Amino acid sequence: MKPKQTYRGVVLRGKPAPRPLPRPHARGPVRVGREVAGRYGKGVSVITGLPLSGAELEALASDLKRHCGAGGAVRDGIIEIQGDHRDRLVAELVKLGYEARRSGG
Repeated sequence: MKPKQTYRGVVLRGKPAPRPLPRPHARGPVRVGREVAGRYGKGVSVITGLPLSGAELEALASDLKRHCGAGGAVRDGIIEIQGDHRDRLVAELVKLGYEARRSGG
């Protein structure tokens, strides 16, 4: 057994354990679109159709915002990411196991 690394009697740990990702469900596809309505002309990427609870939705939104390098919010079960990141979001959601599609023009 490998000895634990210590520094002045304190056990040092490695990297923290990664958060478990939410499990995708077999429901309809996740839609990633772009909206500007009610935002003074500023576009946001909107992710709808995610079958997750509030806490799981917040965790996924946080990971997606970090991946895009942008801000955003979760409102009424919909994730909004500031800016037009539709292609990047679709690729990331497909990598996580969701059936994601780009919607709109």
